[in-house]
Amino acid sequence: MRAKEVKTVPFIWFWPDGAASSAVVTHDVETNAGVDFISRLIDVDDASNIKTAFQLVPQERYEVPRALLDGIRERQCEVNVHGLNHDGNVFRDRKTFLKHVRLINRYVQDYGAQGFRSACMYRNADWYEDLNISYDMSVPNVAHLEPQRGGCCTVFPYFIGRILELPLTTVQDYSLFHILGDYSIDLWKRQIDLVMEKHGMLSFITHPDYLVDERALSVYKALLAYLSQLRSEQNVWIARPGDVNRWWRERSSMKLVVEEGKWRIKGPGRERARIGFACIENDHIEYKVEKSYEASARHESWPNSFSNWKHPSESLA
Repeated sequence: MRAKEVKTVPFIWFWPDGAASSAVVTHDVETNAGVDFISRLIDVDDASNIKTAFQLVPQERYEVPRALLDGIRERQCEVNVHGLNHDGNVFRDRKTFLKHVRLINRYVQDYGAQGFRSACMYRNADWYEDLNISYDMSVPNVAHLEPQRGGCCTVFPYFIGRILELPLTTVQDYSLFHILGDYSIDLWKRQIDLVMEKHGMLSFITHPDYLVDERALSVYKALLAYLSQLRSEQNVWIARPGDVNRWWRERSSMKLVVEEGKWRIKGPGRERARIGFACIENDHIEYKVEKSYEASARHESWPNSFSNWKHPSESLA
């Protein structure tokens, strides 16, 4: 912006309806105890008016009857596939992956799922093209306490080919309770503050298998209460991962154009889209969000080469 002597850049705001950030809550189900706790956990989530997604292990760990899938969906939650048998070997080598991915894709189809999360967050993004999924949730933004090191270093969704990655941006409940020994939401709150500073996506993994414990469940309820407070006071959009997937795909297809002296957003879903402006203020970037999908255009502030830039929404996201 300094190089072009531009003080303000418009872009399609990150989240629908001008939300400050987004949040997704997901549950990985690892054992029969977790399966038995699903219904009660949905009751807990519903008490905070938060709809979630359940990642189910399709082989060996427990039975996944049609009634379980239907029961989760009847309560407006999502069903996704969680690895194959949770042995952590799906991405061990290419031969093993190709053997397992055929079964995973069959379960994705049988479950009517769109999303996937690998067991233990093991991953190899170079192989994702073989997965018949719309979105993945297996990459952390940082991996301090994860089995596989490395992370994507972003708090926004991003595409890996045709698949949308929804990165994990907060500590898992297992790591919080059983590695750090922390039965509070203090760390979650610090992470939430950091992500919201960037208007990013807050994503959480909790396990019904661990939330069976009343002490852990009370901490989780405190997290839900805090997220509800953020929704009402700071305009955080709490959505299921499939909702974020649909929105981010719509947003990536929208265009920001100038018509009759106004910036306007074009494309399906534009009614929920908002125009954001990135402005240089006191040597750093500040954001402004308009209340509709059109805003006044100030042509004199734009360089002649602006039309050749990469789409601002892609560059800033």
